[in-house]
Amino acid sequence: MQQRITALVVMGVTACGKSTIAEAIARRAGAVHIEGDQFHGSANIEKMRSGQPLTDEDRAGWLARLGEELAAAVRAGQRPVLSCSALKRRYRDQLRAAVPGLGFVFLDLDPDEVRRRVSARQGHFMSLELVDSQFATLERPSDEPAVLTVDATLPIAAISRQAVAWWRAEGGLDDAD
Repeated sequence: MQQRITALVVMGVTACGKSTIAEAIARRAGAVHIEGDQFHGSANIEKMRSGQPLTDEDRAGWLARLGEELAAAVRAGQRPVLSCSALKRRYRDQLRAAVPGLGFVFLDLDPDEVRRRVSARQGHFMSLELVDSQFATLERPSDEPAVLTVDATLPIAAISRQAVAWWRAEGGLDDAD
């Protein structure tokens, strides 16, 4: 076993269910959910709303802030579960640098299902035009430590059960949790 997982990031492309799954995992594990989208600045949100993909520069401050939020939660004795796209390895490594023992739950979903989900969304800033850019940016975390890859079409309860069992097996949760 590698280092004990002290916090989780639920990651993947837009509309894969990050927020819903992170909330379900947090509830099941007695953890706290941190919604990554709440930390985007207004310029980033307007950019995405208008169909423009974010650049690495656009994401830099956002990722730094998310790392600070995760680290503060761990220091406070909480078990945070962050919902964050974390599409590139360097983004995940930046979060890992902020929180040693960070685990990732990668919600894997194909582009057609993502397009269907984005089209059905109401009131979200992420536009359908950005789906292709999300997949172009995505660097699958297949060769990285402390990553659980799950099929994002599974029921929410099944995904959260699997993620919590994995977190427990990785030493991040006690059997009583």
